[in-house]
Amino acid sequence: MNRTTLMRSLWPAAFLLCLAWLLAYFPRFFVTLGWANDNLNSRYDAAGLLDWAALAGGIAALVLGLRAVASTHGEVDLRSAFDRLSLFLGRVTMLLIAILVAVMFFEVVMRYVLERPTLWANELSLWIAGFVFLLAGLYSMQQRNHIRIFLLYDVLPRPLQRACDVVSTALIVVFALALVWGGYGEAHDKFLRWETFGTAFDPPIPATVKPMILLTVLLVAAQAVVNLVVDWSRGPEHHSVVDESEVETIRAAARQHEEARRA
Repeated sequence: MNRTTLMRSLWPAAFLLCLAWLLAYFPRFFVTLGWANDNLNSRYDAAGLLDWAALAGGIAALVLGLRAVASTHGEVDLRSAFDRLSLFLGRVTMLLIAILVAVMFFEVVMRYVLERPTLWANELSLWIAGFVFLLAGLYSMQQRNHIRIFLLYDVLPRPLQRACDVVSTALIVVFALALVWGGYGEAHDKFLRWETFGTAFDPPIPATVKPMILLTVLLVAAQAVVNLVVDWSRGPEHHSVVDESEVETIRAAARQHEEARRA
């Protein structure tokens, strides 16, 4: 692994590490700002040096990660600054999937091998899976891998294809704005009172996932608009039943295997 690849992997990991600390102790910032209710004031102190360091570190990891992120083989090329944000969050999502698998594996071993099940693995898995589900949608939008039906789209001339793109993007934006309009109040209240899950582990799933839904849907809508702008000047789009890029990847892998066998 060269230095560039290492740095590209380091920033999403550093961002996740800082985010984990912030999610564990975020109510300390409410106490510092005077926004905490009596329950939070009794459970948390004001934000300390480590809390501010985690906040600064998360911002720094995000900025440096946006500069370092790059598409790999099989991914759509970066065509805008917003694509960098979506792709970086996609890298974070990939790490979350690995962590989710590790947590589930740990719980299986503890429960069925050592017969000492944990109190936190199930809720932590749900928490991580919620973030993965949301952020994966943003990555899918940036990669143009969301579900689309091309039966009529492919036979249309490019001007009509653009018109269809405008209509679909407008519908996405309207849906996002309606969701935010209807859900902002509840998300705001759950976040400020740092509502927890009500279990033995008691993670703040409602306080974090509800606002994350609104934030992610806005990011997806923004990415849809960016896709519309950057793809506007492209030629007519036609899609085959078989993904040609995947076929070429399989052929390249087969050639490499054959060369390695002969060597």
